[in-house]
Amino acid sequence: MGIMNDELQFHIKTNSEQIGGYVILPGDPGRVPKIAAKLDNAVQVACNREYNVYTGYLDGVKVSVCSTGIGGPSAAIAVEELIKCGAHTFIRVGTSGGMDMKVMGGDIVVAQAAIRGDGTSREYLTPDYPAVADFTVTKALAEEAEALSENEAGKRFHVGVVQSKDSFYGEVEPQSSPLADYLLKRWDSYIKSGCLVSEMEAATIYAVALTRRVRAGGVMLAIWNVERHNAGLPDTVTKDTERAIMCAIGAVKRLIRADKKLINP
Repeated sequence: MGIMNDELQFHIKTNSEQIGGYVILPGDPGRVPKIAAKLDNAVQVACNREYNVYTGYLDGVKVSVCSTGIGGPSAAIAVEELIKCGAHTFIRVGTSGGMDMKVMGGDIVVAQAAIRGDGTSREYLTPDYPAVADFTVTKALAEEAEALSENEAGKRFHVGVVQSKDSFYGEVEPQSSPLADYLLKRWDSYIKSGCLVSEMEAATIYAVALTRRVRAGGVMLAIWNVERHNAGLPDTVTKDTERAIMCAIGAVKRLIRADKKLINP
């Protein structure tokens, strides 16, 4: 028997009975129980490597939470195997660093598209094909983000393009790299193009979803804004992901209601 023929998925160690159609994807395995606590009757169904998986219910519909770990390769594996278990809708919820000056720490960002600075998406899409989120998922996230936000620094929301990268330290310490000139010029071009925040998984998740014809979107907490910091401007630094989590939960509820209407108009 081949290694991929086991009744459980090879990496996430789940089967189709354990996974819901809707899945929330944090990066951090430690954040999974916090998100799962927002579900009804959630239980841990698997924990292997960087993949911590819980399943519960929202509005009577089975919903799962699965960590992806850091970066594209592990995120792609999670989404691929979750799809094999029957999942059809994915929402990444994670942290990010602000790039555009209007984004401040504590703001949440709905990623309608992601710059493909990762390597994994190249295994799914041609270089000129964009990593875009599903419109219905993005709309649900944007509506929920608006409902959760205030017109105050650190409590706002934004919708736009994010950067997905493979090297965390290539962002925060580019001067130490042999490719410093390239990294800094590329970063500057992204800022001039209106990129909102930098993170590490959205482009990969969107690429897999596009290839496999499922829905994906994402909402990120801006922990801080590196450009505001470097310019000596005020910022509101935070690590509290609660509002981003509630945005993802609320968006799943909106999608469940909308999907039910399509089945039973």
